[in-house]
Amino acid sequence: MKKTYKIEVDCANCAAKMEEAAKHTVGVADAVVSFMTQKMKVEFDDGADVSAVMNQVVKNCKKVEDDCEVYI
Repeated sequence: MKKTYKIEVDCANCAAKMEEAAKHTVGVADAVVSFMTQKMKVEFDDGADVSAVMNQVVKNCKKVEDDCEVYI
């Protein structure tokens, strides 16, 4: 399953850090963060609890970029 989320991030480097953090979250098959469109596309593993996984993605993103926002 793939979903797209609106985000707020200040720079392209920060977006790249968020993308790596999201990709390394358990339950995420792939993630792409676009600074230009201010969107995050997440592909979830089969059978993953989307809500729980996204809560962890947000926590992981906040660790690398504490002033980012992910609207879930």
